[in-house]
Amino acid sequence: MNLFDQLTALDNVALTIFSREGKIANLVALAASDSAVWDEAHEILKLFGLDAKARTLAGGISQGERKLLDVAVAYALRPKLLFLDEPTSGVSTREKAPIMDTVTSVVRSTGISAAIIEHDMDVVFNYSDRIVAMHQGAILADGTPDEIRRNEAVITNLIGTTETR
Repeated sequence: MNLFDQLTALDNVALTIFSREGKIANLVALAASDSAVWDEAHEILKLFGLDAKARTLAGGISQGERKLLDVAVAYALRPKLLFLDEPTSGVSTREKAPIMDTVTSVVRSTGISAAIIEHDMDVVFNYSDRIVAMHQGAILADGTPDEIRRNEAVITNLIGTTETR
């Protein structure tokens, strides 16, 4: 998803809902009067811990908050499955856990599924119920974090050490 930096966090989510509902053609007329969309957008921002940033331009929020807003915008489409490509890339180490804690909480509490592509093995092991490890375009292993952590092919090709045992 691309965020509109000149719009607020709230506007980015509301615009997605207007689009989902097929209301874009009359957006200007509907925007001010469709309180259900604005209420839902506020609830989504609250769910992702961004309610305090509702009136902040998307271009003015931190990288970690932008990552959460990206997911919030995708979530506003009411998907059954979220595909997240490296949701913690480009953020500081201290921002990774709060981002993943929030995403994990939303996914689990709302019953949607998430497929996450991630190279940060700490994120992978700490937040995954199931891991499919790939190497050179082929599936190397599939299992729980503990199974993957002990898998010899994964250790040899991806982790590079046996100290994780």
